[in-house]
Amino acid sequence: MREKDPKRDLDQKRDLEELNGDEDTASEAKELEADSARADAEVARLAADLEELRQALVRRQADFENYRKRVEKERGEDFHRAQARVIEGLIPVLDGFEHALAAHKEASYENYRKGFELIYKQLMDNLTRLGLERIDPSGRLFDPHLHQAMEREESAEHEEGTILHVFQPGYVFHGRVLRPAMVRVAVQRSPASKEQVN
Repeated sequence: MREKDPKRDLDQKRDLEELNGDEDTASEAKELEADSARADAEVARLAADLEELRQALVRRQADFENYRKRVEKERGEDFHRAQARVIEGLIPVLDGFEHALAAHKEASYENYRKGFELIYKQLMDNLTRLGLERIDPSGRLFDPHLHQAMEREESAEHEEGTILHVFQPGYVFHGRVLRPAMVRVAVQRSPASKEQVN
């Protein structure tokens, strides 16, 4: 019986591996190529999924930004509508002050008048700071968006549509007419009325 020689066994094993190695290397190469192709396909799929998610995120962010802006705009509009309702309720108070100030011009009412003027001025200043604008169209041309014609008066001295008298001032709040100015408007004499005068 021969003794085992470890060196010789190792050499034989290497020789066998070399013979089998060519076949195994080819099959391993094919497996590696298949694995590489599968990995490339998986990477491409994941990259496509990532890009799709990125695009969806961009759309969601844009949608959210549009929603946020719309909500802010609606809140601002709601705030202005609420303010407008309160101010509309105060317009008759302003009218009352103006009538009271115009009614008593006697010297005995001087202190009373000064107090009213001070309160009226404070109220008007605060409302003006909120955005209320008074429409006082005396001498201007009639604008149906801002004025309401209560009377027409024939006039040769004034241009057609000139406002001759303001019965009641109007008010605008942030571009919205709360109350049009009530006015008397000049109209040119018609040929029939000219003949009646002669």
